[in-house]
Amino acid sequence: MGNKCRLIACEEAWTIPEVAEELRQVARGPSQSADKLLVGGIYDADHDASGYGKMNFLEGLKDVEGQRLSQMDEFGVDMHLLTLTAPGVQMFDADTATELAALSNDRLAEICRKRPDRFAGLASFAPHSPKRAAKEIDRVMTDLKLNGLIVNGHTNGDYFDDPKFWPIFEAAEAHDATIYIHPRGPSDTLKGPLMDYAMDSAMWAYGVEVGTNMLRMMAGGVFDHFPKLRICVGHMGEMVPFFIWRINFMNSRAQKVGRAPKTQRSMEEYFRDNFVFTTSGVEDPLALRYAIDRMGIDNVIWAIDYPYQPMKPAVDFIENFECTDAERHALCHGNAERVFHIAPE
Repeated sequence: MGNKCRLIACEEAWTIPEVAEELRQVARGPSQSADKLLVGGIYDADHDASGYGKMNFLEGLKDVEGQRLSQMDEFGVDMHLLTLTAPGVQMFDADTATELAALSNDRLAEICRKRPDRFAGLASFAPHSPKRAAKEIDRVMTDLKLNGLIVNGHTNGDYFDDPKFWPIFEAAEAHDATIYIHPRGPSDTLKGPLMDYAMDSAMWAYGVEVGTNMLRMMAGGVFDHFPKLRICVGHMGEMVPFFIWRINFMNSRAQKVGRAPKTQRSMEEYFRDNFVFTTSGVEDPLALRYAIDRMGIDNVIWAIDYPYQPMKPAVDFIENFECTDAERHALCHGNAERVFHIAPE
């Protein structure tokens, strides 16, 4: 590599005690959401049917300047882009979600002000109250100076092609704020066969959930109304880059026969123009090389997915990935600086 390249990790999970406690109550409640399995494992050891409790993710999520920062120093990670961990505030009622999103955003801004050299942050909002969410977006981008936005898949089974979410997109576009769509458990309409064999989360269902949201936005014409809206997704694009040729072809056919609405651009054009994606949790050099060659180096960003993924293998992966110096700088920090408004060194 020669001189060390700045490393900005762009999907690094975090939480506050108040959100953790509210999720503990959700774990003890009657919800049948697919998220409840993971929520119980992380936030309520007495209701852990998942086995995730043994991994002690909660301590890593609440920690900022302890073990997290120590590992960042040890492995040469310059900055974490902090994100309120899934399912964020989206399992709460709209009032509670709005209040806790604002509280977490205030705490996140404090962290970023205290250590601007090490931490940046994506703000949360409550999608089930779109007008209040738009006001919160205005606040976090104008007053708190955060770096973009984070949301977690569907909200009560509703996806972002629904026009009721347009106030959110209007606010995000006005502030040039990238919305990171992070996975959560599959919605009730999808979850059935995904709940067995540990397929309910990162193995398979998360990609299905976010990929469905992405395709609905593209096929539904969201980006015709919001051509400058930028969406980020994780996990090497949630499978979409590897299926984009077929997605594009089949959508064009569906438009011709009247099964899909006419859109101004193709699915591939929307994906290239309006999406970026991170490597989080996919440390496969063949997948990364394909992603760069197929979708362009400007659309791919390095991430770890801490604490769910360990830091050292993710750092080793990107530092040993065979690429040009220009590609490495784009992957490791240049694209993150541009997309998330992080000041260059």
